[in-house]
Amino acid sequence: MEYAERTPRRNKRWRLSLLEAAGAAMVRRMLRKGLVVALTALAVAVGGCDIGVRAEAAKAIERFLAAVHDNDRGAFEAAIDRAALRSDLHDQLTDLGRAKGVIVEGGPSEFALDRMISPAAFQLVEAKTGQVLGHAPSAAEIALIMKVRDRGHVCVGDPSKAACALSFAKRDGVWRLVGMRATDLRIEVPPAPSKK
Repeated sequence: MEYAERTPRRNKRWRLSLLEAAGAAMVRRMLRKGLVVALTALAVAVGGCDIGVRAEAAKAIERFLAAVHDNDRGAFEAAIDRAALRSDLHDQLTDLGRAKGVIVEGGPSEFALDRMISPAAFQLVEAKTGQVLGHAPSAAEIALIMKVRDRGHVCVGDPSKAACALSFAKRDGVWRLVGMRATDLRIEVPPAPSKK
């Protein structure tokens, strides 16, 4: 009788230990699946950021290049960070002069830099023919020559080259031109992909 009384307790303990083991295994599987789902969601979110940045920046660059094409000084000024451009051009020209053995005290003047920062300084051409572009480039055309550096920086230029002709940064929620090539400022725009 004593043995018969102990058996149900032993069975309960054994049943509980099985349930605990099964529960632990199930929790591990759930955590593993949860981790996979979380990592997948993170990858989609990070990849999606590039798409959002690319689209938003392409629209802003489209407005900038339309201002260049139309020689619209007001829209041009609204799309640039003049102080950043002056600094960028100053550094490039100082380095170029130093490489040629020319050292100018204080570097190029602000007047000279400001003359370089104007719609007339940019040449928009067709990539295949080299002919002057007859229209302002679309966001789809710009996306073909745009590189996303990070969520706040993009650049425009020949995708096969490391250096960019134009650099844009998002500051205070607005994309602005912050850097440009000091020499040979020719933007080659490929045709937009055809819709099938």
